[in-house]
Amino acid sequence: MNAQTPEADYLRYAADFLARGEVVAIPTDTVYGLAADPFNLAAVDEIYRVKGRPEARARHFLRLAHKFWPGALTLVVEAASRVPLKVTANTGRVALRWPKNAIVEQLIEEFDGPVTGTSANVSGFPSCASAAQVMKQLGTRLPLVLDGGESGATLASTIVELNGDSWRIGREGAISVAEIERALK
Repeated sequence: MNAQTPEADYLRYAADFLARGEVVAIPTDTVYGLAADPFNLAAVDEIYRVKGRPEARARHFLRLAHKFWPGALTLVVEAASRVPLKVTANTGRVALRWPKNAIVEQLIEEFDGPVTGTSANVSGFPSCASAAQVMKQLGTRLPLVLDGGESGATLASTIVELNGDSWRIGREGAISVAEIERALK
């Protein structure tokens, strides 16, 4: 491939592999990397197989993601180097979530990529379960609020922090600690 003006046909060909859940080696601005669809958990698992590195963290991530995604689980992991530090609140870690919500899923599809997110409330104030509550707290600060009705949720997502071989509950929410423990056995 031409590194300065990559051929569209080759890129489309590679994108088809990614769409099928395959892992593709790609050049970067430093060394070559492995590319895969981050939302295809089998593809993420394949990266570890290809590298010959079955990490406990990867096993924990995959077990929890397979069991609870889409759903009320947030996984905190080391951010990829291409994720801007500001997105990680200067921690180098990122919280990943796949909500079980058709609006969110279709918005991501329409946007054609992941989106960053956090709870829609003023820091330190209660979480919002309706567009009306969001409007009350944040209405003048936002250009758009998608009103999907009441969320029906009484608890936020459960946060699990993965660090190397260990894990810990950052916040118990809609998924109990016991359910997380069972999934990791």
